[in-house]
Amino acid sequence: MPLPTLICLAFATGVAAALAGRGELRLSPRHAFLTTSFGAYLIFASLVLVPASVYFYVFHGDWFLLYLLDVQRVPSAIALVGFVVEVGIGALGFSAGAALLRSQRETLAGGAIAVALIASGTVPALLRDRLAVAGTFAQYEGQFGLIPLADSPLFAGGIAMFVLILAGFVFLVVRLNFASLRG
Repeated sequence: MPLPTLICLAFATGVAAALAGRGELRLSPRHAFLTTSFGAYLIFASLVLVPASVYFYVFHGDWFLLYLLDVQRVPSAIALVGFVVEVGIGALGFSAGAALLRSQRETLAGGAIAVALIASGTVPALLRDRLAVAGTFAQYEGQFGLIPLADSPLFAGGIAMFVLILAGFVFLVVRLNFASLRG
C-alpha cells in the first residue's frame, strides 16, 4: 500500500471507529479525544497502521513514496514526523466522525468513510503503471532492473499487511461495538 492509500485508510478507520463507539460518544459529555473509544483507536493506529507504514517505508520505501523521492535522502526524523502525522490524520477522522455522530449525522459519517475508501483505491488505480513495478528510486528513474509487482517480495508483504490491518480493524470495530452495547 502506498503512502496516500494508508493516509486515506487512517482517516476512514478513524471515522469508522467513532461510529463503532457511538454508545460512549453520544452519552459522554467529554471531548472525543478523552473517551476510551479514542484510546482504543489510538492503540490500533499505533500498533497496526503505523507499523504497516513503517514496513513499507523501510523495506519498499521508494515504491511506498510512489518513486517521487529517494528514501535514502529522506532524513529519518522527517519519516518519524510523517508517521506521527498519519496517526494525527486518523485522530482527525475520529474527531470528525464523533462530531457528525453527536450532531445526528451518521449518514454523513458513512459517506466520509466511503469517500476516504474510494480515495484510497483511486491512487493505485491512477498510478497503476508506477506501482506495477518494484525497485529502487534509481532503478525507476533509469528504467532498469525493475521487476513486476506480482513477482516481488513487496506483493506478499502487501497482502500480509493488508490482512493484518483488516484483522486489527475488525477487532477494533467489534470491540467498540460490544462496549457500546454493554455500556
